Amino acid sequence: MTVDNEAQARQAISLLELLAFHQEDTEQRIVSLCRSALTPVGPVAGVCVYPHFVCLARTTLDRLQAQDVRVIGLVNFPAGRPDVELAAQQTRAVLLAGADEVEVVYPFRALLAGDVQVGANLVAACKAECGSRAPLTVTLETGDLRDPQLIRSASRAAIASGADFLKTCTGRLVAPATAQAARIMLESIAEIGGQVGLKVAGGLRTVADAQAFLTLARGRFGPNWLTPQRFRLGASSLLGDALARLGLLGFDEF
Repeated sequence: MTVDNEAQARQAISLLELLAFHQEDTEQRIVSLCRSALTPVGPVAGVCVYPHFVCLARTTLDRLQAQDVRVIGLVNFPAGRPDVELAAQQTRAVLLAGADEVEVVYPFRALLAGDVQVGANLVAACKAECGSRAPLTVTLETGDLRDPQLIRSASRAAIASGADFLKTCTGRLVAPATAQAARIMLESIAEIGGQVGLKVAGGLRTVADAQAFLTLARGRFGPNWLTPQRFRLGASSLLGDALARLGLLGFDEF
């Protein structure tokens, strides 16, 4: 392995969010997921879990002395309903359960139907619950929005309403994240000076997949922007490829 390839694998691990968003997930799997967050080359950035697993994830990571690994509570997931009060209630609940961050799905179907206001209202309500104590990620489900103008509109509305991160998609759809969608989101972030982060999810299975998006972000904001505070990769399967590149295949099994 070349030095560059090793550095890419290590960087991908440091920016990684492991995802647990299947209905069949169990407490045992969440515990295993948290254990896999601690790799021989350092921890991943975070784990994303359903609200009812937030407390377990945070407790498990604390017992593993992995306080720096963030627990992200999923809200309005995955449907992205236009129910502002429900999203706010779920946000409040995951924070009380111990979430370090909140990730809310933007009501993308409402936007597709022509409602441009409910998304802004929903994000603002969730941000009001988060305040300054917990970053808020807004997932746009760009695979459904598709239209560049809709992606741009949703990105700007989310940022204006308090988003700390924009995310390409939930990762549950077949359609992968696209460079076009990420570019539009980065352009919207650049409009406010790069003070909002980007998370890429959907179809990332290898370090090579991730590099295309890392290159886009680096080209827009420079290499120092590529930290967990500004850029993350949502993809559990990517961990296996990164560890394999480092000669650590098998460590990530959970």
